Amino acid sequence: MSSLAAAAAAAVAAASTWVKSLSRIVSPSTPAVKPPKRNPKTKRAPPAADADSIANQKLPKPLGAHPAGEAESGAGHELGKPLSGVVKALIRERDPDKLVSKFVEASSASSRFRDGQRAYDVAVSRLTSLGRKDGIEAIIDAQKPFLETSSEGFAAHLIRLYGSASMPSHAVATFHQLPARHKSTRTFNAVLAAYAEAGDVGALTAAFQEIPATHPSIVPDLYSYNALIRTLCQKSNLSAALYAVHLMKKHGVSPDIITFNSLLDGFHNSGRNDEAEAVWEMIKERNLEPDAKCYNAKLRGLVAQGRIDDAAAVLERLEKDGPKPNIVSYNQLILGYCKAGRFQEAKKVYDNLMKNECVPNKGTYETLVPHLVQAGELDCALRYCYEIFASKKCCGVECGVLQDVVNALVNASRVKEAIELVELGRKSNYHRKYYHLKLMRKNQYQKKRSVKVEDGTEK
Repeated sequence: MSSLAAAAAAAVAAASTWVKSLSRIVSPSTPAVKPPKRNPKTKRAPPAADADSIANQKLPKPLGAHPAGEAESGAGHELGKPLSGVVKALIRERDPDKLVSKFVEASSASSRFRDGQRAYDVAVSRLTSLGRKDGIEAIIDAQKPFLETSSEGFAAHLIRLYGSASMPSHAVATFHQLPARHKSTRTFNAVLAAYAEAGDVGALTAAFQEIPATHPSIVPDLYSYNALIRTLCQKSNLSAALYAVHLMKKHGVSPDIITFNSLLDGFHNSGRNDEAEAVWEMIKERNLEPDAKCYNAKLRGLVAQGRIDDAAAVLERLEKDGPKPNIVSYNQLILGYCKAGRFQEAKKVYDNLMKNECVPNKGTYETLVPHLVQAGELDCALRYCYEIFASKKCCGVECGVLQDVVNALVNASRVKEAIELVELGRKSNYHRKYYHLKLMRKNQYQKKRSVKVEDGTEK
């Protein structure tokens, strides 16, 4: 028996609950799926002021509440000003209640507005960050009267919006409200994506099983299986993930390199590096070309095991023979060297990555700087901070990383450099989000004043 066959047999034998659940995907006696019931006890009630604001809005009723003619007539209305201006105004709107009311008004008045996606994505993202799921529901409910005359892509986008807001039950409920012609593999995949975003393996597996059984025209495709396998691997249900690969081949769907990326991530992240070799054999047998993501999974596994020299050898081979390593590849090796206290080698990797046409990112600095501060290499950490501020692309580095450098400078009595770093943070807009960076100057003044009082030089 080949190593591949042995691995597959072991995987199937080890799979228990998840394998049994997945095996029912091909069962003809699959129960019909039902839309989830709303539990009024768990519904989040908005604050009183917000509830009053939304109650005063004249929102379109949910799907089915409008006569067909009324829904169609709304599509012909025109906006009072150019569409681009309306979209920009919505994107700039910071008041969540005004955002909801203006959005509903614009989307109800213009089919061209509904054809766009950016305004939808920005609005839902902002309301999600504010915890306003009631506003998200109001916006998406306002779109449902137009589903009958809209495209399949519009329907799938609405479902995905609920997924991005971590509202998967609303996503599947929206799917069940779709016109029959929009209940397709594309909208089915949007439901799977919503469950995958929420990390709900049980619900994703159930949807994978039940929706195609209820709607025979829906046939899971490569995207469907990859969504299932990726989520199973993220939850370390690796036996079930391997069985899902067996199912997809049984149904005539060929796994691709994305399928195997998920499997490699799952095995290496779980520390099962030896079993991951069977996945590499599967890649070879299918004559697929592994990409940088595949090797990044191997690098993570080697670094987690403390096999830094082996990881360095893998990266060196990639630089020589390909596929070309990316910044994630270099970041993994930098992390390994830092954890091992081999800072000179970590700095050498940093110096070399730009020679190989890679640009350091926030992950690079968030790995290097804290380890260097902890090791007492303050000058090098400070130099990297200057590089962060010199590159606008790297200003997403967490403020705590910079704060640690400021604190270390203060403790080393290098107050002038600490103040300079704070000022650079202000110029890079850190002060708008992270106020405690600004406080270092005041805290240092208080510390200096305290020292003077103790010396008797100030009363």
